[in-house]
Amino acid sequence: MTYRTIRLNAAGTALVVGVPDDGLPHVLHWGADLPDDTGIAAASAPPAAHNGVDVPTWVSLVPTQGEGWRGHPGIAGHHEGRVTFPAWTVRSVDVDPLEGAAPDGGSGTGGAVTVRAVTDGLELRCELRLEASGLVRARNTVTNTAGAPWTLDTLRVTMPLPREAAEVLDLTGRWCRERAPQRQDLSMGTRMRASRRGRTGHDSTLLLTAGSPGFGFGHGEVWGMHTAWSGDHVHLAERLPEGAGHADAVIAGGELLHPGEVRLAEGESYSTPWVFLSWSDRGLDGMSSRFHRWLRARPGHPAQPRPVVLNTWEAVYFDHDLDKLRRLADTAARIGVERFVLDDGWFRGRRDDTAGLGDWTVDTGVWPDGLHPLFDHVRSLGMEVGLWVEPEMANPDSDLLRAHPEWILAAEGHLPPPSRSQQLLDLSRPEAFRYVFEHLDALITEYRPDYLKWDHNRDLLEPVHAPTGAAGTHRQTLAVYELLDRLRERHPDLEIESCSSGGARVDLGILERTDRVWASDCNDPLERLALQRWTSLLLPPELVGSHVGGPVSHTTGRAADLSFRCLAALLSHTGLEWDITRCTEDELGALTSWIALHKELRPLLHSGDPVHADSPDPSEQLDGVVSPDGGEAVFRYARLATSARALPGRVRLPGLREDRTYRLVWRRDAGLPSTLQHALPAWCAEGEATVSGAVLTRAGVQLPNLNPSQALLLHLTEV
Repeated sequence: MTYRTIRLNAAGTALVVGVPDDGLPHVLHWGADLPDDTGIAAASAPPAAHNGVDVPTWVSLVPTQGEGWRGHPGIAGHHEGRVTFPAWTVRSVDVDPLEGAAPDGGSGTGGAVTVRAVTDGLELRCELRLEASGLVRARNTVTNTAGAPWTLDTLRVTMPLPREAAEVLDLTGRWCRERAPQRQDLSMGTRMRASRRGRTGHDSTLLLTAGSPGFGFGHGEVWGMHTAWSGDHVHLAERLPEGAGHADAVIAGGELLHPGEVRLAEGESYSTPWVFLSWSDRGLDGMSSRFHRWLRARPGHPAQPRPVVLNTWEAVYFDHDLDKLRRLADTAARIGVERFVLDDGWFRGRRDDTAGLGDWTVDTGVWPDGLHPLFDHVRSLGMEVGLWVEPEMANPDSDLLRAHPEWILAAEGHLPPPSRSQQLLDLSRPEAFRYVFEHLDALITEYRPDYLKWDHNRDLLEPVHAPTGAAGTHRQTLAVYELLDRLRERHPDLEIESCSSGGARVDLGILERTDRVWASDCNDPLERLALQRWTSLLLPPELVGSHVGGPVSHTTGRAADLSFRCLAALLSHTGLEWDITRCTEDELGALTSWIALHKELRPLLHSGDPVHADSPDPSEQLDGVVSPDGGEAVFRYARLATSARALPGRVRLPGLREDRTYRLVWRRDAGLPSTLQHALPAWCAEGEATVSGAVLTRAGVQLPNLNPSQALLLHLTEV
């Protein structure tokens, strides 16, 4: 077999593709940069396995049994029952530079490889892009060229893993407990995470990560994968006894398709969602930084400072009273809030969550003059205006579904189980899509909100298009994307938040069309610390909403003091979810100082690199943000529970430049723990110290002994 190799490199990462003279190309290396890839094909060539196929096997870009691959196939389908095991003939392999690519901390600027291949009745296009941040993006497209329809069962992106990838980490969760980590050995067999919720899901894996044994935030070699899709999806890591040819294991991801969901007529195509892949030899933080830098380089990434938000939900719930809301807006403006969001309860018949959803006109019984009196007042105070909507759903008790019960995404004569007193609108129906688009367009045109909080409060159960009975998740997801795209085209200055009963739609597919996510409906600061830490695997802080709630959490019933609540929300796109008209003057003063501090630090928080300490003590958590040039950083140290240790010991601060010297300041204006009165380390008592980066990262700094649910903020600037 003759070979040529294609090497792309950027930001310390290399992607090497082997192009054989027969069959699909395959990835020979995805990992550390290779300044010289001479001999990699020869060094990678596998022997034939004992009692296996008689020739060496390779894991191609789209592996199947026709290549000797025994794992989950990269593609599967049939022409009216005639199963396809494609034997591809490659027509072209093109290599192109990326538009606007520039070096980013390493040699090379990345590039794109596009492979085109054919087989009997099918065409295939494989796209691989190594971005300037070192992030890999991949997508596969199949086209039916036969006269008979072709039913697609599976099309995924598959990448090889080396034998060093011995453990696998993913996330799970539930409502108000999203993104909880779990890890295990990558042993023989398949570790598969499949979502059949019709949305990303509270239990979404977010990133499936394989790594060297014991990898953490700051150490270890890791390979992570994310599928940018807001419907049903699958991620898997697979290791087989006979290996995978030149690879020891594979990682794969894509859309999860239901029976008959994608049937391609002659000339029709299907593309997988973009699948994102990130490698790092600096642990999870290094892997995440590639995602963050790619996201921040997008043309549509939020460019203006992320405004401090007050959302009215936990302040008033459904009790909409103009005078009360004006007082709430007055208080918000007084303490420095920049965006006031009117949540659920403003539209016709919406006095609780059992009725009115789908009737997107203002309830004149509650708002006789419409929303203008409130919105005009808010704008007169110098704040932006936001509004809550849930356009994909409807209550059976609504004028909409009384008039059009056939618009429900359901089989004829059979409703899916109710959830949240809601059913799903079938947005693939042109008339239903047109109704929702026109009502939202009219609402935005009349009231000119700066921001929509776009909710999605139930899983899709039995999603079926009537009257055909066809599976509905794929078309529904595409319709939602189209709805968002058309609204953004009509209203280009509108910002949209992806809220899905909290954090059930957090993925890069929805974030291609929205400006932030609501990470969870839980504002309990103790829960939020872990939740936000793991959300940052994928997203930088400015894309993640985090609010200060009231003294007792709405969702957990747990009490927390104000300083802890403020510090838990400080490092993200922050705001409030609280009836602050009931606050004391001391509380308002503390909130004013906290908002001013956030605005001071916001340029750093929303441009720097998030870092996280791998603490030997599970009762503490340290998270921070370090500026790209290493000249400034903030760290939040939190005590989660009591510890057997009488003193916390010296805590190492990750991500700093060891050759710099820093002024270390304890920011008391971030809020002081209420019981922290004595036994302070000397530097804390003085309020600051001058310390080298080497000392802070390798030896650490002594911190106060906090009680559970207490935190403090450290601010470092280069001397």
